[in-house]
Amino acid sequence: MEEADEMVTPGEVLGKATDLKAGKGAYAASHNNTIYASLTGFRRIQAPPPASNDKRPTVEVTGHKAHGPVPEPGSVVIARVTKVMARTASADIMCVGPKSVREKFTGIIRQQDVRATEIDKVDMHLSFRSGDIVRAVVLSLGDARAYYLSTAKNELGVVSAESSAGATMVPISWTEMQCPLTGQIELRKVAKVVN
Repeated sequence: MEEADEMVTPGEVLGKATDLKAGKGAYAASHNNTIYASLTGFRRIQAPPPASNDKRPTVEVTGHKAHGPVPEPGSVVIARVTKVMARTASADIMCVGPKSVREKFTGIIRQQDVRATEIDKVDMHLSFRSGDIVRAVVLSLGDARAYYLSTAKNELGVVSAESSAGATMVPISWTEMQCPLTGQIELRKVAKVVN
C-alpha cells in the first residue's frame, strides 16, 4: 500500500498522530497531536513493515524537486538576519545543522524567544542587526510559512556580525561585540563560543 496524492506545502495538515506516523518532510506537533508538512511536495502514505509493532502507516512528503535539509522543531540552524523590528527579527535560514539548505526558509525570532531571562526588557535593535549571522534552534513552524526560532540559550545568538567599518566584530561579552578596526562597541545577543 503506497499511495501518492495531493501536493502539499509547509504547514499543511497531513493527519493525526494517533492514525499516522510522521516520516520524511513531516513532523508531529505534540501540543495538538497533528502531523504537518515541513516542505513542498507530494503527500505519500506508506504501510508499516509487516514485522513492526506500530501498525500506523507513515505519512511523508516527497519533494517535487531535489531538496536539501529541512528545518524541523529542535533543529539547530544558522540564519542571516534580514530585518529587525520592535518585537521580531526576520532571518533567512542558511544551514540546518552542518548542511546548507537548497530552498528558501524564513525564520522569525520573537522578542520572548531572544533570551531566557528578563524577557520583557529585550530590545530587538540591541540584540540583532540586519546582516548578522545567528545560531538558533527551531521552535515550531509559525505563521505565514515562517519558522519560529529561539536564541534563548547561552550557545545561541549572534555568531558573526559586521561593524559599520566593514570589519568582522569580536565578541567581548555575552551582550557586546567590538570592531577590531575602530574599537567601537556594539550591543548584540552574543552566542557563547562552543569549542
